Amino acid sequence: MFTGIIEAVGKVSRLEKLQGGMRLALEIRRDLKLRKGESLAVDGVCLTCETLGPRRATFVLSKETLDRSRFGSLKAGSRVNLERALAANARLGGHFVQGHVDGVGAVLALEEDPPGWSLSIELPGPLAAYCVEKGSVAINGVSLTIARIRDRQIWMALIPYTMKETALGDLAPKDPVNLEIDILAKYVRNFLHPVEEKSRTEEFLLKFLKEGETAG
Repeated sequence: MFTGIIEAVGKVSRLEKLQGGMRLALEIRRDLKLRKGESLAVDGVCLTCETLGPRRATFVLSKETLDRSRFGSLKAGSRVNLERALAANARLGGHFVQGHVDGVGAVLALEEDPPGWSLSIELPGPLAAYCVEKGSVAINGVSLTIARIRDRQIWMALIPYTMKETALGDLAPKDPVNLEIDILAKYVRNFLHPVEEKSRTEEFLLKFLKEGETAG
């Protein structure tokens, strides 16, 4: 579990293709205090540290991770947001982030909006239903508040600190971004959706049985 409060920015040093996946090598700060086998959110994706050096860590990415995230578009030199797993006694400064990316969005614009910047993202169709104004969303692992939403587009306000301490400032129009919607929104929709599905299923079965009785 994570919070979306970024602790450091790393840099991709190497990408190695594996059968069905990829090995990712990152340059990291010495003071990140990461340990081998621990979880680290890399651009919002929960990864396990495979090997660890003084300023370098490697991670193995599965096919599922590559299919669900923007990692396939990374290259050597790309900067990524890093956050260690949340300690049980730590403050929750952002919101509950699982590190399980729900999909990939596309940057529409990153524009100055004094005293900060405005970031707009186009969502994949299915994810738009989970977003509400003033709700939370994780963009490349950064916990942000949705200021405005229209159809499949969301706008977030970025303060100068966020631009300075994360890699969001590197974004440009059409860039892919990792999206994780609020887990509470997912549970609420899941609780309601089965009821809708059950009603439609029951209606179909009743209609099927009535038609069968008529035909008999």
